[in-house]
Amino acid sequence: MGLRITTWNVNGIRNPFSYQPWRENRTFQAMFDTLDADIVVIQETKIQRKDLRDDMVLVPGWDVYFNLPTYKKGYSGVAIYTRSSKCCPIRAEEGITGVLCPPNSSTKFRDLPADQQIGGYPTPGQLSSDIDEAQLDSEGRCVILEFPAFVLIGVYSPATRDETRIEFRQAFIDAMDARVRNLVSLGKEVFLCGDLNIIRNEMDTAGLPEQLKKEAMTLDQFISTPSRRFLNQIVFGGRVIGEPDEGREKPVLWDLCREFHPKRPGMYTCWETRKNARPGNFGSRIDYVLCSSGIKDWFVDANIQEGLLGSDHCPVYATISDSVRRDGVIIPITDIMNPEGMFKNGQRQREWSQKDCLPTSARLIPEFDRRQSIKDMFVKKKTPSNTPKSATPAADSQDISDSPNTSSITVNATTVLQGTASSASSPRQWLSQSTATDPALSQTSPVPKRRAEQPAPYTRPPKKAKAALAKQPSSKTGPGPSQSTLMGFIKAKTPTPTVNPDERHGPINGNNHSPVTAAETALRNEPFTAKGSQPKQAFEAGNVEEWDGNAVEHKTNSTTYGENSTAMEDEGKGKTIFDPIQNKVSWSKLLGKRVVPKCEHGEDCQSLVTKKPGINCGRSFYMCARPLGPSGNKETGTEFRCKTFIWSSDWSGRQ
Repeated sequence: MGLRITTWNVNGIRNPFSYQPWRENRTFQAMFDTLDADIVVIQETKIQRKDLRDDMVLVPGWDVYFNLPTYKKGYSGVAIYTRSSKCCPIRAEEGITGVLCPPNSSTKFRDLPADQQIGGYPTPGQLSSDIDEAQLDSEGRCVILEFPAFVLIGVYSPATRDETRIEFRQAFIDAMDARVRNLVSLGKEVFLCGDLNIIRNEMDTAGLPEQLKKEAMTLDQFISTPSRRFLNQIVFGGRVIGEPDEGREKPVLWDLCREFHPKRPGMYTCWETRKNARPGNFGSRIDYVLCSSGIKDWFVDANIQEGLLGSDHCPVYATISDSVRRDGVIIPITDIMNPEGMFKNGQRQREWSQKDCLPTSARLIPEFDRRQSIKDMFVKKKTPSNTPKSATPAADSQDISDSPNTSSITVNATTVLQGTASSASSPRQWLSQSTATDPALSQTSPVPKRRAEQPAPYTRPPKKAKAALAKQPSSKTGPGPSQSTLMGFIKAKTPTPTVNPDERHGPINGNNHSPVTAAETALRNEPFTAKGSQPKQAFEAGNVEEWDGNAVEHKTNSTTYGENSTAMEDEGKGKTIFDPIQNKVSWSKLLGKRVVPKCEHGEDCQSLVTKKPGINCGRSFYMCARPLGPSGNKETGTEFRCKTFIWSSDWSGRQ
């Protein structure tokens, strides 16, 4: 397989781990393997530098570059992960304008020597807004990596949430357009990907006719908005209303997904979660993979992965062939995706190491520099040693169990030690006897010396003594009457009734039990059963020889086991014991359970709360739980959301 580049707005770097299939193995390495990607561009990490953790940075086999927001917490953020076995950048920068500085340096990226900078920085004349360049790069919206093959730009473009962000959004778009065009004019190939927050045309959004009608806007006006005008002018085949803007006369990028799927409808990458619009595919395409003309023929596939959950966006990818044509020569893609000398003719010449990390790599942050991941800490690397085994006693003692010749010595030594342990009065006598018995043991003098110094013989006997004492039978080791059983935690406790001799009515057939007392005792020992269920055990003839049925009925009706009673009296101790099961049944009957109304599909409605400002803000209501359909509206007689709507205050149904 070739080299795959995947872009994904994850809406929080740990957010995908709450969904399948990512929740099975919550590691970034497993996530990237599932994506089958070699470069992963992530938007909306929503973290700051202090939130970085080992599992984010020290991903085995991967390098990572972050651009995080400077001031806002839990906002924006872009990261690019690169698989070290397939690619390695030669330069890396944060920000779109080049005004930020590398770590531990006060020199801006744009002011570095020519051989250390990526180039193509926007000029003041190309930025028409009054927004400061440092402010544009303060929100963590761009990471740029340069490979020998092309320049990779991963961006998260601002969205128009309100009028206060319009100027900032347009300033960022202008800087992005200028940077891409400047790089292309320098002769470099460009691959731009990420969440641009721009709908290119009417094919890339659902429900556009209704939206235009609602906003009293024409399709040409929709296409001519500043953000869409920028996108349609920078890509080939874009629809531009009127004359192109100055400096944007020629397109420079290709929309790869549309090149491979030019007429595919419903190719959306983002859905509104509040409306549960994803199952009905009522969304928009705002995530793109774009490339310059010089590398367009390198790509063999580009598509969306709408079936992968984990965010309100889905991953979008583009795949480069194993071998590409460059300057008329076909070469392996790995040769031009790594620094010179790392690959040659598709064969690796040297392994990737920490020295290949660029200054902006997160692996070089002081908290993570020269550290291993937790997984690597448990893997002991074997290092060859040329030192003879007989050089030091420590080497002999360490390798004695690994040698086939010394394995028999170890067994013999163990046997001798066990055989002479009973006759030796001290550890030294024990070792002297074992050495005299087996000459081979005397040749390995370091072994008995080390064993004699170990405190194992002194600590093991007390443990064995404790174990022996624990195994001795005792009348106190069995479970006593106060010990709880497993059923004691599940079954409701029933008191053992004590019968007062004064309450007995006289002997019957020589027995000292009255019929009422026997029946009452049987009832008290009977497990509680809910109303309407049959008791598990009935009275047997052997329990009571003679008894009066009327007396039992009269007595049991007057006991505390009536239908409306929730407590049982312990006559001996005077304590009240409440049955939780009977309490629950009683309260359920008293209060009742509120029944959720049904929608037109005959299914339970979902309860929501109004958040829109107004007189109904805070009120709860019921509506159909099904997702919106492709039309984006509530429908009748379809499989999508129906028109059921009920205020909670107007519904009083109870079970």
